Amino acid sequence: MAALRQGRLIAYPTEAVWGLGCDPWNVDAVEQLLALKHRSVDKGLILVAADYSQLGDLVDGLPIEQRRFLAQQSAQPTTWLIAHRARVPSWISGSHSSVAVRISHHPIVKALCEGFGGMLVSTSANRAGQLPADNELRARAYFGSRVASYVAGSTSGMRNPSKIIDLASGQRLR
Repeated sequence: MAALRQGRLIAYPTEAVWGLGCDPWNVDAVEQLLALKHRSVDKGLILVAADYSQLGDLVDGLPIEQRRFLAQQSAQPTTWLIAHRARVPSWISGSHSSVAVRISHHPIVKALCEGFGGMLVSTSANRAGQLPADNELRARAYFGSRVASYVAGSTSGMRNPSKIIDLASGQRLR
């Protein structure tokens, strides 16, 4: 947790691949992550949470049916696109009117979010054009000491990344 609180980057296993994460409210940390990945801020980033309660005011004002979808437990990880209504900074939402959020069931991701006390940025551990890291060794080969902390563990073994669904329309985008 110290690395996150100090505005540094971490790498950790998720459901399907290794992820890079940081404090989403720390613009310097997010800019460091984007530079490391060679990723445009306009693309936006995914936020992960340990549970529904960590979504905070992102769910305020949503219809009850939409809140139920978000709170459901799903065997396959689901990333939801939620209208952010200016409740997240532009360095998270990019050029989009929605923000991508996933309630993770991976024990390490959950523990990181719980220990940090809220959502984290979670993006695949790779630079643009590279395959996402599927283990710690590959993540270290990609980023070395530019990542402050590598959290030991394994992915959940899923072969595909999370599905992405627009919460308002129900349209599946991936």
